[in-house]
Amino acid sequence: QAWLNEKFAPELLESKPEIIECVVEQLDHMEANLKRAKKGDLKVSVHRMEIERIRYVLSSYLRCRLVKIEKFFPHVLEKEKSRAEGEPSILSPEEFAFAKEYMANTETYLKNVALKHMPPNLQKVSLLKSVPKPNLDSFVFLRVLERQENILVEPETDEQREYAIDLEEGSQHLIRYRTVAPLVASGAVQLI
Repeated sequence: QAWLNEKFAPELLESKPEIIECVVEQLDHMEANLKRAKKGDLKVSVHRMEIERIRYVLSSYLRCRLVKIEKFFPHVLEKEKSRAEGEPSILSPEEFAFAKEYMANTETYLKNVALKHMPPNLQKVSLLKSVPKPNLDSFVFLRVLERQENILVEPETDEQREYAIDLEEGSQHLIRYRTVAPLVASGAVQLI
């Protein structure tokens, strides 16, 4: 579920380091068990395929997160800096270090390649203004895991009125991400 939500959400979601650690531990345990199994046993090949499947999902999840960090790095770092005390972090410590280093390297590259050749009044660039923000108004498909009532939806028309809908458990919808972002974060809906 964390993998699919991360894959389909337009923004970087909350980090799940406990899930990653658990999966890595389970993979290590499964590989240790396979080493003790008899060679040529059919169960070994089935378990090895399962290990490769889990490893693929884990690496795809991490790759999705890195792509979003690289794509939206100034906004991700700004969101991380401005989060309230006690609010969960969207970056793991390793991702935070990567994002800071990526931003420093990008700034250094821009200065060395382009900015130093420009007039002095144009030698400053704001990465927050230069790098696009995640498009929270993009539409996503979702499956409702827990019934939700009175979800405010803003129509695409010129009318300024808002209306509320109920999301029934098990139903699927196409809806603006900004509308359901809190529900994705709470686990009440899953992006598909």
